[in-house]
Amino acid sequence: MKFSFKALSLSAVMLLACCAQSAQAADTLMMATTTSTQDTGLLEYLNPVFKKETGIDLKWVAVGTGKALEIARNCDADVLLVHAPAAEIEFVNAGYGIDRRQIMYNDFVIVGPKTDPAKVAGKTTAEALKAIYDAKAGFVSRGDQSGTHQAEIALWKASNLSPDKESFYISAGQGMMATLTIAAEKGAYAMTDRGTWIKFASKQGNDNPLEIVVQGDKALFNQYSVITVNPAKCPDVKKDLALKFEDWWVKPETQALIADYKLEGKQLFFPNAGK
Repeated sequence: MKFSFKALSLSAVMLLACCAQSAQAADTLMMATTTSTQDTGLLEYLNPVFKKETGIDLKWVAVGTGKALEIARNCDADVLLVHAPAAEIEFVNAGYGIDRRQIMYNDFVIVGPKTDPAKVAGKTTAEALKAIYDAKAGFVSRGDQSGTHQAEIALWKASNLSPDKESFYISAGQGMMATLTIAAEKGAYAMTDRGTWIKFASKQGNDNPLEIVVQGDKALFNQYSVITVNPAKCPDVKKDLALKFEDWWVKPETQALIADYKLEGKQLFFPNAGK
């Protein structure tokens, strides 16, 4: 009897441990996101609030949007937070994503050396790209199929220019912060989301050799959205948690938190859920 009681007690402990582990796993959500949401500090700012209000542990990997979509296609994420609308719509139309909702925006800017060798300051985006191309001035591209890279490619294409084979065009194949660092070192131009630029400029301080040379063009609008990975394609996706995640991002209180997030008094993202 004593042996049986001990065996029963051990079994109960093991069962409780197993259940605890399962509960913990069930309440963990895996997100693939773009580097700008991490580099700007936005996720670190919002994640504790999300955890407190929902009880969900959010884990994420920050990569270019192209890579994030690939991760989701491979069923290695439950939800996405990305910023390449054309690629996102293609992803959803192919059946890999559901319930795509826009949550916030900022804009892209073109930065370059303060000496502005291609004389692009004050020009439209199309005029600026042509001036950089004609002057063979250095331009550093992310080159990683991120949302920023895809937007940049579309802008070159809209200007009927193909710089990728030109010697002045450098494909970094890295994230935005690293790309800006290369541009600063080489005295070259680059395109970046404004949020990451503000973070980069803050770190550089008075030693920053770059400045914004083109901004405010409608072509530089930068939309961010959340998407749940389709469980019909990936049966292990935690759809219920992913939809709770999406609901949390679009609710008014979270949208207000996004608007309140600033660096050196500058707003990095602008909420626009439901618009």
